[in-house]
Amino acid sequence: MEPLDKNTFAMTVRDSEESTVTSPAPRGVHGGVRAWMTLLGAWLAIASTFGYTYSFGIYQDFYTRSHAASATRVSWIGSTQLFLLIAMGLPAGKLHDLGHFRVVVGVGSLLFTFSLFMVSLAHPDKYYELFLSQGIGMGIGAGLVYIPVLAVQSDHWGPRRTLAMGVASSGLPVGGTFFPIMLNQLLHHGVSYAWSVRASAFLALGMLLAANALMTSYPRPPPTKSQQQPAGIKALLTDAPYMFVAIGGLFMNWGVYFPYFYLQLYTILHGMDPTFAFYTLTILNGAAIPGRILPNLLAQRYGPMNVFTASAFLCAILAWAFFGAKSVAGVVVFAVIYGFFAGAWFSLLSPVFSNMSKSERELGVRMGLAFALSSVAALTGTPIDGKLLGSTFPWSKPIAFSAVMITIGAVLCLVARQLLVRRLGTHIL
Repeated sequence: MEPLDKNTFAMTVRDSEESTVTSPAPRGVHGGVRAWMTLLGAWLAIASTFGYTYSFGIYQDFYTRSHAASATRVSWIGSTQLFLLIAMGLPAGKLHDLGHFRVVVGVGSLLFTFSLFMVSLAHPDKYYELFLSQGIGMGIGAGLVYIPVLAVQSDHWGPRRTLAMGVASSGLPVGGTFFPIMLNQLLHHGVSYAWSVRASAFLALGMLLAANALMTSYPRPPPTKSQQQPAGIKALLTDAPYMFVAIGGLFMNWGVYFPYFYLQLYTILHGMDPTFAFYTLTILNGAAIPGRILPNLLAQRYGPMNVFTASAFLCAILAWAFFGAKSVAGVVVFAVIYGFFAGAWFSLLSPVFSNMSKSERELGVRMGLAFALSSVAALTGTPIDGKLLGSTFPWSKPIAFSAVMITIGAVLCLVARQLLVRRLGTHIL
């Protein structure tokens, strides 16, 4: 891929009115009713799909303590779901770039809700039923939704797309906050497993129906000879800063999901109040709501890459600090701060790739390829944690593993930033 010169990058970062616009929306005109409806629809879609995925800690705890399977086998369900959700970003992003936004999101929404209803019909002791419906079906469905509903914000928001993506992605921690409360309250107040899951499935169905009705995208006509052709996958693989961020994301994903899967189980096995333990995921995801909005505001002034890199290092520091979370107060402090900065890192990942794009036509595939690369870590990270825990639960092993992986990922993100500084001659990235 040809390196971006300083002027091209600055034009991309600031989305100036002179930059290439591939939609028929008037240049310099952004926002309006369609934009707000699309933003709300994306928020609902992410809350009900990726947000629901962040509720897997409830299932991890329930399946493990009900002896449906070992902690490692149970974690494979959630990690497979995450793997497919992230890996499907490549085909979903490419299809979005080709103008098939509505079809891709509609099919993904249908598959996700169908699979979730199948989870409610699966028996907790039938591992293969849970794996097929919750691991594979829900993962593919959510993966078809996630990248397109983020990428479509560029059609509507232009210079404010970084903030718009952050607001849309804040649906993830809201869903990750609400659904655990809902499932815990139902499961622990006499409602059967089947109807607890089914109730959440009906809610997700309603949210996705509303999301699909609200969102719109502009048609994408083929580029003219004067317009820049989008980069192919081969060109992206030779773009050093892009690849350092993508590989950094790979290492980050090996460690960053550990608290989301195991924090509730950790607090229970450390003798803390079970009622408090049920709300640890809520605290963790709730803290990510401002974490997905406030850093994006800072990114508009100081640059997405700068705030993104700082968030990665703060996640690494907090991952090591998990060793000190031995009490209720310690767990609360850890969950709040870690949730905030992990949310910031996740929400800024898409704007970072967006600002590296030469044109709107490569935005989906650029984001999708990076997500597909990091999906390997999402697949294997939490099962490795489960294997390290074994049957005796030596928590220091998975905590150390996760902290090391996040630290390596943060260093790679810093290398990517330094390469961009050298290439472009500016520290506002």
